[in-house]
Amino acid sequence: MRLKTMLAFACLGILTGTSLPETGPLPETKPDTEDTQPTPSETPVPQEKPAEKPAGEKPAAPADAEQAPDETAPAEEKTGEMQGPPKPPLTIASEPEDEHQECEKELQAMGAVFKDVPRIDDGNGCGIDKPISLTEALPGIKLKPEGTIRCQTALALAHWMKQSVIPSGEVALKDAGPIVTINQASTYICRLRNNATTGKISEHARGNAVDVASFTFQDGTVVAVQPRKEDSTLTGAFQRAVSAAGCLYFTTVLDPESDANHEHHFHLDVIERHGGFRYCH
Repeated sequence: MRLKTMLAFACLGILTGTSLPETGPLPETKPDTEDTQPTPSETPVPQEKPAEKPAGEKPAAPADAEQAPDETAPAEEKTGEMQGPPKPPLTIASEPEDEHQECEKELQAMGAVFKDVPRIDDGNGCGIDKPISLTEALPGIKLKPEGTIRCQTALALAHWMKQSVIPSGEVALKDAGPIVTINQASTYICRLRNNATTGKISEHARGNAVDVASFTFQDGTVVAVQPRKEDSTLTGAFQRAVSAAGCLYFTTVLDPESDANHEHHFHLDVIERHGGFRYCH
């Protein structure tokens, strides 16, 4: 027991005589380099990954890529839009002499009354290379007033009258007698379409068009071209029939159902389109 007590005191003395160092080893200072990491407050915030575009969608063009103008934006918002080179002045289409002579022979054979008039050149594309002045589209059917047009326009008018308008009139207004007059509102005139101040040149300015305002029958009955979509009479049927048949002979037919500009006449023209396309409304 005494031996155990002496050993305990000895251990205690050893423990009390030992102490920790006042300071521990200091960490080494890192050298000052460009690779020094930023402090937490300086750490850049990671940017979000751009959303993936659906399959098939074209990637956005680079900022410096040439962009097409926004066709949906108002004209006043399209700034800096490059303009193309100025268009050359419009010229009068030439008519081959052999084709013109062939047309006049066919027109004469149908009994039309007309005469050749000097070439018309009013500038800006207005004019007719080989114009004619048409007095009667068919024997006994006058064009009032007489109109200056191309032979091809007169020929289309004669065929339309002979094969469609006259037969339709005989059925719809048989008591009025035959048609004796085509009352026209316009043949050749130098202007833009629909008398606008800007836009494309009218086919009237090329001699390709005639506007028909009404038909006069032998007994004095006048059938005016007017809105007749809901007209259930024979007169209404007559107008709708001759309007529909017009596209067999003309490449453009606009009637009172087309728009406000044609409420009181047929616009008939022979403009040439690719593939024989025709516009009839």
